[in-house]
Amino acid sequence: MAAELGSTTEKLSQLGINGEWAASAPNLQKNLGTLSPDQIELAKMLLDMGQTHLFEHWPEAGNDDKEKKGFFDQVARLNASYPNGLSVYIQNARRLLADSKAGKNPFDGFTPSVPSGEILTYGDDNFVNFEEAGVREACKAAFVLVAGGLGERLGYNGIKLALPSESTTGTCFLQQYIESILALQEASCKLTGQSQTEIPLAIMTSDDTHSRTLELLESNGYFGMKPSQVKLIKQEKVACLDDNDARLAVDPKSKYRIQTKPHGHGDVHALLYSCGLLNEWHDAGLKWVLFFQDTNGLLFKAIPAALGVSSTKQYHVNSLSVLRKAKEAIGGITRLTHADGRTMVINVEYNQLDPLLRATGYGDGDVNCETGYSPFPGNINQLILELDPYIKELTKTGGAIEEFVNPKYKDSSKTSFKSSTRLECMMQDYPKTLPPSARVGFTVIDTWLAYAPVKNNPEDAAKVPKGNPYHSATSGEMAIYRANSLILRKAGVQIDKPVLQVFNGQEVEVWPHIVWKPKWALTFADVKNKIRGSCSISQRSTMVLKGSNVFLEDLSLDGALIVNSVEDTEVKVRGPVQNKGWILEQVDYKDASVPEEIRIRGFKINKVEQQELN
Repeated sequence: MAAELGSTTEKLSQLGINGEWAASAPNLQKNLGTLSPDQIELAKMLLDMGQTHLFEHWPEAGNDDKEKKGFFDQVARLNASYPNGLSVYIQNARRLLADSKAGKNPFDGFTPSVPSGEILTYGDDNFVNFEEAGVREACKAAFVLVAGGLGERLGYNGIKLALPSESTTGTCFLQQYIESILALQEASCKLTGQSQTEIPLAIMTSDDTHSRTLELLESNGYFGMKPSQVKLIKQEKVACLDDNDARLAVDPKSKYRIQTKPHGHGDVHALLYSCGLLNEWHDAGLKWVLFFQDTNGLLFKAIPAALGVSSTKQYHVNSLSVLRKAKEAIGGITRLTHADGRTMVINVEYNQLDPLLRATGYGDGDVNCETGYSPFPGNINQLILELDPYIKELTKTGGAIEEFVNPKYKDSSKTSFKSSTRLECMMQDYPKTLPPSARVGFTVIDTWLAYAPVKNNPEDAAKVPKGNPYHSATSGEMAIYRANSLILRKAGVQIDKPVLQVFNGQEVEVWPHIVWKPKWALTFADVKNKIRGSCSISQRSTMVLKGSNVFLEDLSLDGALIVNSVEDTEVKVRGPVQNKGWILEQVDYKDASVPEEIRIRGFKINKVEQQELN
C-alpha cells in the first residue's frame, strides 16, 4: 500500500500538479489521490489546455467519486477518438474560432475553374462500355455506407436504413443496398471468371444508430450477406465549445460530463484508418473504396458506370455528380488554384460558389452555360477512391479531415455564442490535403438515374418552391418508378406518360410502379437483354420482377403483375395481362393511426387485384 502511495505521489510530482497546476484547479487537487495515473495524465492535459473550469464545482474526494470516474472515462474516449488527441482538437478549435471571428474567407487567394471529368449519357455506347468496365472492377471494391443518422428529420423515428425505399415491395434501404452489392458481386465474378469473391461492406454508425442497425441486420439474416462481410464501425461525438477560447462546454444535465455533438461524416476516414480495415482490404487485393449515404434509392443504378470511369481514367478520387442548375442548393465540384500554385478539386457549397466566382473575375457569378446547366457539377456525396493512394494519404494525416466551425454569435461583436458549437468535418473534403499529382475527377450522371435522396419531412417538402426537388419520402419513391420506367422506355418498352398527383402537398409525376430486384438487371445491357418483342405498360400498372432469368416477351400490361422466380429458373412473361391492379390512396401525414413510414409518403397502396407468376 505504501509503495502504491509512493508511486502516485511520485507521479504527481512528475506532473507538477502539486505546484502551480494545483493553484489553477484547487478542487481537482483535492481529488488527485483518487485518480489513476492515466486519469492524472488526462487531468494534466486539460489544465495545460486551459480547461480548469471543468473542475470548478467538484466536491472533495469521497463525494460523487463514481461520477468523477465517469468524467475521466468520457475524456479518455474523446481523447482516443480524435486524431492526435483532445489537445489537438482544442488547438484546432481555437484557430478556427479565431478565423471565424475575424471573418477569414477559407477561399482567399484561390481562383475557381471547371475541373476535368466525364459527363455520361445514359444508354449510349460510351455509358454501356463504362458500365461493363465497372462491373468487371466490382469484385475488387469495398463499400462504405455512412449511416449515423436517425429519421427524425423525415418524421420517422426509426433509423433511416430501415425505411422502405418504396411501398410496392416494402424493401428497406439497407436491404436494397445489400442486394445491389450481392448482385454486383455475382455479376463481377461471372464476368472475370473469379469465384469465392466477397465484396465487403463497412457501415459507419453512431450511438443513435449502432444497436438498431445491428438488430436490423441480424433479424433479417444480413439480407443475404455473410455476417463476416459486414463490419460496423461506430463514430464517437466531439466536445462542444462554449466560447472563442475553446473552453469545453459542461453538459447542462451533469456537471461531470462534457457536452458533445456529432463531428460530421468526415469521421469515416479516420475510423477506417484506425480500425485497420483499409490494410485488411489491401491485403485481400482490393483496389477501390466506394462511399455512399443512407437514403438514395437510385444510387446503385449509377455505381457500375462511375466505377468504370474510375478504372478507365485511373482516378484516385472520383466524385459521382449530377448536372446542377446555377445557384441550385447543391454544392459544385470545383478546381481551386491558389496564387502560390496549390491546386485542389473539391466540393464548394452553393452559397460560397457564387460569391467566390464574382470575387475572382466572373462578374455574373454562378450562371448556366450553353447546356442550360452550371458548368460546375453538383456534388451528391458519393465518392470512389483508389485504395493504395488513399492508404498513403491517411498514413500521413491519420485520417484527419480539414474541419470548419459554424458558431451562432449573440451579436456582431462575435464574442459570445447563442449556444455551444463544435468542430465539424465532411467526407467529401478528403481531397483538400491531396498533392497536386493526385488524379481527382468527377462523373456526371443524369439526376433521374442517380440522385433522389430522402431527407425532408412532409411539411418542409411542401414548402419547397415549385420546380425544385422535394427530397422527401414521397419524391424519393416516385423517382424510383420514374427511373425504372425511363430505363425500360430506353430499352424499347412503350411506357405511358405519367400523371401529376399531389401527396402531402407535393405535386409529383406518377409513373407505372415498376420495381425489379438488382439481380434481374444491374446495367442497361442487362435490361435490353431481358426485353424481347414489342412490350407496353400502362400508367396505372404495377410490375415487380424478382429473379435473374425473367424475360419480357411481347408483354402488354395494364394492371398489376408480380413475378417471383426461383433462382436461375427461366420465366418468359408474354401476352396481355389485364386486371384491376393496385391503386394509390391518399393518406394524411397527420393521421397518427397510420404507420409513420406510410404517412410520410402521403399515400398507401390498395392491392385490389394482381396476377402472380412463380
